[in-house]
Amino acid sequence: MKTMKIAHSPDADDIFMYYAIKFGWVTQEDVEFDNIALDIETLNVEALAGTYDISAISFALLPLIKDDYALLRTAVSFGEGYGPKLIKRKGEKLKRNFKVALSGKYTTNALLFRIAYPDARISYMNFLQIEEAVRSGQVHAGVLIHESILTFGDELEVEREMWDIWQDLCEDKTLPLPLGGMAIRRSLPLTSAIAYENTLTKAVEVARDRKDELCKLLVEKNLVRIEGKTLDKYLELYANDDSISLSALQYKAIDKLYQLGYKHGYYNELIKSEDFVIPKEYEALRNS
Repeated sequence: MKTMKIAHSPDADDIFMYYAIKFGWVTQEDVEFDNIALDIETLNVEALAGTYDISAISFALLPLIKDDYALLRTAVSFGEGYGPKLIKRKGEKLKRNFKVALSGKYTTNALLFRIAYPDARISYMNFLQIEEAVRSGQVHAGVLIHESILTFGDELEVEREMWDIWQDLCEDKTLPLPLGGMAIRRSLPLTSAIAYENTLTKAVEVARDRKDELCKLLVEKNLVRIEGKTLDKYLELYANDDSISLSALQYKAIDKLYQLGYKHGYYNELIKSEDFVIPKEYEALRNS
């Protein structure tokens, strides 16, 4: 029995999309899956170091790890009319060079923020610390991600939606905002990589099909930080039916993100996301 460790973030959508495997609802022959939950920037840094065979990443990281990792088509999170929020204390006016807290250098929201606010003074910190850093005055503003976009305190207000920044930077207003996905180590045998992707895809499908049952278990076992209507709303944002497998429009959105990063000097070369997914056609050719 081979053990395969999957690294993902501790936010509710990643937990939701993985735990059909953890609860044994989805299995793979001769493979035992284990998981580790780490904040997204830690996962990004560990992906740069090649630590995990399968890991959640920010989409913005892929051009920097493309030689070592392929992009999985499943367990993806996009925003459509929503996303991370730039928040500040109520009534505060932000100067051109305001201090801001971001959840990590390699996150998608950091890439878009730096393009939109080149003069801001950035501090990087764990996403769970950002709200308090703004509230206490340690920074003037912060970009909230994950569940905190729904739960931040009344003394704070939204300065700008990351969705609006994305729309301002995009030429195509139909594109969803690419946030995070999964990557798999290229050195794994191709047949194994295809099988792992199929298993993870099935896990997201089952999670969606058994959403109510799964959510009840996640809350009972204290695996998520939110519950009830807030959990339901959050999962419909980031772990919905569009999370099961990348669509043509989602590929186009990811490519637009890379075009923006290349244009503004954050990437050394321009890549197309579909060139860096697992060639699943190999499975059909092998069995033909």
